[in-house]
Amino acid sequence: MTELSPAAAAIAVDRAGHELRRGRPVLLLGGGTRRTLVLAAETLTEATLADLQRFDNTAALVLPASRAAVLHIGPTGHDTLLLPLHDLPAPAEERAALIRDLADASRDLAAPLRGPFTRLKAAPPESARLAVKLAKTAYLLPAAIHIELTADAALPADLLSLPEAAVAVYDTAAAETLQAVSRARLPVADAENAQLFAFRPADGRQEHFALVIGTPDPAQPVLTRLHSECFTGDLLGSLRCDCGEQLRGAIRIINEAGGGVLLYLAQEGRGIGLVNKLRAYQLQDQGFDTVDANQRLGFDADERWFLPAARMLQKLGFSRVRLLTNNPEKVSGLAACGIEVVERVPHKFPTNAHNEAYLAAKRKRSGHYL
Repeated sequence: MTELSPAAAAIAVDRAGHELRRGRPVLLLGGGTRRTLVLAAETLTEATLADLQRFDNTAALVLPASRAAVLHIGPTGHDTLLLPLHDLPAPAEERAALIRDLADASRDLAAPLRGPFTRLKAAPPESARLAVKLAKTAYLLPAAIHIELTADAALPADLLSLPEAAVAVYDTAAAETLQAVSRARLPVADAENAQLFAFRPADGRQEHFALVIGTPDPAQPVLTRLHSECFTGDLLGSLRCDCGEQLRGAIRIINEAGGGVLLYLAQEGRGIGLVNKLRAYQLQDQGFDTVDANQRLGFDADERWFLPAARMLQKLGFSRVRLLTNNPEKVSGLAACGIEVVERVPHKFPTNAHNEAYLAAKRKRSGHYL
């Protein structure tokens, strides 16, 4: 199989993600004749599942181990588990509804008594892990239908296919293809001398932005803030988090310091997307903290990584930063991507009645300096 360029890999995964969001299957191509049909559990319909009944003997639901544990499915020592569809405790016509529920932890209270479940104890194939990753890149719940196909299995002619390798390298490929596509002078409240740069990856997905305040000297460590977009906090003024205060406060602090860079990263909900963040909020309202909520959904506590931020800084001419953050993972993550962090500059704001528990969990569970 011809090796894909980073741009081609990023585009292939983006196209596959759109298919999954539409409820359509995609075909993962592995080594040799290995082929795997993948569907997102969240968008699975009864009609689609009925169309695939001829593959019932190899069809399985893939769940991350953290989600499986919530459902009281015994661990296997692997990060993903496979549940054969024909062993699910539901008649065939009700399997799709059950699968959607099993994928979504925000539905657990509505249907608390489910199971028992049969899981395969053998190590799952790499395609199972990649199926979950593909669902994540589409900002869907991290659960998928996984069907191993025989070499002679007949499939629709319009089925989108992509190499497993494209999914494996997607995060790096998207970051490495970031290019500045536009810039403009943008006076903002608290920083009238500012420019906004837009960076777009080759797959054409969400842009990341860099607000350069003043004229920072590339020869000196630049005061920098990495800010993950937060629709609820930045735009709506949500009191459940401190994101809006951090964003506006960072602009003010950087301007008062004489200049620097604020990176506005397309990483809503610590990388899980807005819809899944709302699901996590539902779980928080049920009494789970922010870390447990993400993990009950099958995500990591923090799904972000910082290669996009590093590449943006480098393209702007900066390689050394004074990082405005309370998050030690941002310091280590940015350093691992080739940016020297010469200083961590504290960046915290008063709590309110709505975000006290959230910030306490970030301090106790994630080691934030709060």
